[in-house]
Amino acid sequence: MNKKEIEIIGDNHISYNTETPMLPNAFEKSDDQKIENIQFHFRKIMEELGLDISDDSLSGTPYRFAKMYVKELFYGLNPEKKPKISVFENKYGYNKMLVEQDITIDSSCEHHFLPIIGHANIAYIPKEKVIGLSKINRLVDYYAHRPQVQERLSLQILEDLQDILDTKDVIVMICAKHLCVSSRGIKDKDSFTTTIEYGGCFENKKYRNEFLTIVNTQSI
Repeated sequence: MNKKEIEIIGDNHISYNTETPMLPNAFEKSDDQKIENIQFHFRKIMEELGLDISDDSLSGTPYRFAKMYVKELFYGLNPEKKPKISVFENKYGYNKMLVEQDITIDSSCEHHFLPIIGHANIAYIPKEKVIGLSKINRLVDYYAHRPQVQERLSLQILEDLQDILDTKDVIVMICAKHLCVSSRGIKDKDSFTTTIEYGGCFENKKYRNEFLTIVNTQSI
């Protein structure tokens, strides 16, 4: 595959399923081993760029970079770091829309490893189960902290919530800025991307419009 073909595939966001592509041996190494290896290779990258690693300002950068990748930016790759999701019996019989708005999205584009920043708005209509509100935020944060494309991120959140809540009546909307668009290539500083995924009753335009009206008008 030549360089032009690689660029085209990346721009087309080709993917075959909603799972993040992972190697079978992805978790055979400890976090400390991964940090040590990434530190070595990033040092080489810095040297190839012509940077003087012996300078006090740069000498610790390879380690800081490696630790940030493993422990912070991409902690969501490790299934052991997935938050424990609390669900409760819907004792009140609440059966109207519940919306969690403006959940912070802090992710990274898997094509250039540049930030994706924005917000998610999520709603569901309870049946037998309801979820602790902060758990929705934690789930979004978990899936966001891995190399992503926005379409896959939307689907991963949607499908997991549908499974946890045992209902298809879930909708996920993400609006985000991609620094791979604003900082390189076209360098468009103002554009943003919106994705919306849904199932169950939200296939009905009436419910989608109710959700969109809430999202567009409600504020604290």
